[in-house]
This record gives sequence, C-alpha cells and structure tokens, in this order.
Amino acid sequence: MTVRPIPEGYPRVTPYLCVDGAAAAIDFYVAVLGAEERMRMPAPDGRIGHAELALGNSVLMLADEFPDIGFRAPSTIGGTPITLHVYVEDVDAVFARALARGAKELSAVRDEFYGDRTGRFEDPFGHRWNVASHVEDVSDEEVARRAEEALESLDTEADGT
Repeated sequence: MTVRPIPEGYPRVTPYLCVDGAAAAIDFYVAVLGAEERMRMPAPDGRIGHAELALGNSVLMLADEFPDIGFRAPSTIGGTPITLHVYVEDVDAVFARALARGAKELSAVRDEFYGDRTGRFEDPFGHRWNVASHVEDVSDEEVARRAEEALESLDTEADGT
C-alpha cells in the first residue's frame, strides 16, 4: 500500500489558526460560516490541541494558544496581517450572523466592481474574514474598465474635487 503525500480529503493549502478560546471559536465558525466539525483533540490541560473544520471543500485547522512553543493568537501579538476569504451562499446573512455573535465590522457588505458582493469583519478572536457571494459574471475587459473608474473616483475623493 502506498501512502499519499497529500492525504485524501485535504486541500493543498489549509489555514491553521491559533485562537485564544478555540472551543468558542469552533462554535462561532459553525454558527456563522456553517462549518462542520471534523475532529477535535483536547490537550491534557483542557485546551484544544488540534481541531479541524470543513467549510465546503476546504479545511480549517485550529488550536488554542501554546505560547511555550511560539503558537500565539492575534490577541496576544496585537493583530493579524492575514485575511481569510470565504465564498458563501448569502453574504448578507453570514455577515449579519457574524456581527450578532460579536464580530467587528471592518467593511460593510457592498457590491464590488468585479462581480462579488463582499463584507469584511474581525471575529471575536482577532481573525479577519472577507465573506463574499458572487453576484455577477464580469468579463476581464469590463473588470478593467470598472477598476479604472473606481480608482478615478478614489483619486477624486482624495483630492476633494
């Protein structure tokens, strides 16, 4: 029998989140994003040593903080430079659930020039999420035209003209 270098059921890239309060984070991701818990391994002290959630055809791994091995949550290190992008069926409903469960709005949900309706939030554990629903198929040429218009309007706003 041959062992597969990439295990069955795991995508090539899998985010692994360090969370201060992993059990609560799992509850949040299940309630807000519709994630399904695949597995959970408790550490001897009651923290979560490793957990896996399924989000559609993606996997999200997470665990509680373990500072003694350098595994620290965004709340400990002062934020995160990473934003996770997730496509969902109904971005407005997901965004509303996130805010209702304690997420902080970073950008309100709105239609974007490239055909997605998106919103950004920071979850109660310091992780940033961009949630989106694709609402319009836009050709590359039209995206380029709309992007130029969007940049021009930003320049106009910055100039105050």
